[in-house]
Amino acid sequence: MESDIHESGEDYLEAILMLQNEIGSEPRSVDVAKKLGVSKPSVSRAMGILVDRGYLRINDNGTLQLTDRGRSKATDIYERHVLLTRFLMKIAGVGEEQAARNACKIEHDIDDDVKIGIRRWMEKNA
Repeated sequence: MESDIHESGEDYLEAILMLQNEIGSEPRSVDVAKKLGVSKPSVSRAMGILVDRGYLRINDNGTLQLTDRGRSKATDIYERHVLLTRFLMKIAGVGEEQAARNACKIEHDIDDDVKIGIRRWMEKNA
């Protein structure tokens, strides 16, 4: 799967989407740093890259706003994460926390046809 951002960029997009859902408004860089356990300068660098690539806007008040492209990418990554977490819980019989940790490691690397296959399997074996 080709992408113009690295795995860490995808993690930032996913975190922004998750924070928007959790707090009900657009987060700030400090919220992202806290959620991901990274430094504020790391978030600043990443936000600059995401802005340059058209995934994100930083509003005058400092809040982070996903563009349509950013929301689409973040939603795709989040859906992969949820699907893989559920799949690993079912297939490996592990708890949600362990499944989520492992899903995080592989969500960036599976092809769309693999994702579709897992989704179909999950629907049949629900």
